[in-house]
Amino acid sequence: MPLVAGVDSSTQSCKVVVRDAETGTLVREGRAPHPDGTEVDPEAWWSALQTAIEAAGGLADVAAVSVAGQQHGMVCLDDAGQVIRPALLWNDTRSADAAAELVAEAGGGRFWADAVGSVPVASFTVTKLRWLARHEPANAERVAAVCLPHDWLTWRLAGAPGLEALRTDRSDASGTGYWSPATGEYRPDLLERALGREVRVPTVLGPAESAGHLDPAAVSGAAPALLAPGAGDNAAAGFGVGAGSGDVLVSIGTSGTVFSIAETPAADASGTVAGFADVTGRFLPLVATLNAARVLDAAAGMLRVGLDELADLALSAPPGADGLVLVPYLEGERTPNRPLATGAVHGLTLRTSTPAHLARAAVEGMLCALADGLDALAAQGAQPRRVLLVGGGARSAAVRRIAAQVFGCPVVVPPPGEYVADGAARQAAWLALGTTEAPSWTPAGTREYAAEPVPAIRERYAQARDHHLDRLAQG
Repeated sequence: MPLVAGVDSSTQSCKVVVRDAETGTLVREGRAPHPDGTEVDPEAWWSALQTAIEAAGGLADVAAVSVAGQQHGMVCLDDAGQVIRPALLWNDTRSADAAAELVAEAGGGRFWADAVGSVPVASFTVTKLRWLARHEPANAERVAAVCLPHDWLTWRLAGAPGLEALRTDRSDASGTGYWSPATGEYRPDLLERALGREVRVPTVLGPAESAGHLDPAAVSGAAPALLAPGAGDNAAAGFGVGAGSGDVLVSIGTSGTVFSIAETPAADASGTVAGFADVTGRFLPLVATLNAARVLDAAAGMLRVGLDELADLALSAPPGADGLVLVPYLEGERTPNRPLATGAVHGLTLRTSTPAHLARAAVEGMLCALADGLDALAAQGAQPRRVLLVGGGARSAAVRRIAAQVFGCPVVVPPPGEYVADGAARQAAWLALGTTEAPSWTPAGTREYAAEPVPAIRERYAQARDHHLDRLAQG
């Protein structure tokens, strides 16, 4: 049976999984770290990919490879295909002013929502190009092509055959700010508005189209495997976990994401919902929060306990923590868009001044902030029948058990896994098998958590959140 490889080139590391194309059975895997920072020389990704491939036993017996990667990152190439400057990553916020400029110049968010499905924020590639034009004009003049991290790695695997061979997919293209999921076309006018001129961008491939072949000279001992289109990390994770219509996936990692599989594109002028595309030809409306699993880390640090003990403490307190509420904007926030916001604790009394109450408030506050994202998706037409909970934060017993009380629907938790890499592998299998539909891979060991909703948790949180935001607005 054919084997396929899936790559997750994330902010922190590179993971490679090799799986059976038909069943999805894991055969082997490897990983390597990435350097810290909000700008990185792409050669560091290439080096990590080579190391992770070697740790995974190589690609000599692999029929197809797909690369999924962190979205939005700006990789600028000159006429010779050389990287001009370190890539600006999604979490580099220096282009926040550029984002505000682009929105204001267009007369507001409605223009951008209608044009490309999303209102630009600092993470989007289009804002980074405007920053480059304003702050590094000499580098901007050298740009012949701009691509995304996963595009660049796929191109390198193909042997870097020329700028015309750059390829991407719908999901990652939809996070640039100059490609429309609704029309399936680039908006060169928006690219020119950002950078000052048009440059080459990757060809956008369909779900199971080939991006070429792996060049055996690029990876020692590799076969000339097919290269799949690849994907953005969130879309790959949804594909890897098997999310379908009616599912909402909540990922609790360094940041939090809430997204669903939709049949129609989103266009939220407020900018809360980003109108991305998925890897199957459908759409992926998404809400992102800056504060997720690190809220649990912070609470555990304050209480001087481990994460398992934090979960035990939280579960020992009553739902709603007797009125103690944590507004978890510990690193500013993106949803709502308050980059300078801080966190707050409301309802502190003698009764609630216990480790258990604070632990419960931390878990509920983090989940309520994610539930705000769920509300935003519902406003765009999503009708969630269940929530799929993934990411490091989903390992918490308290998060798993309290989530259904907060979200108001059943919560399904797949076993911990590398779902971004798995989604890439599943896409590679789709290409390798040549089937009309993607192969059906079902994660083993999935558990469902159901509980009666407790509306008072979110009601009290909303009061505290709005009061806190009003105070921040008043200075």
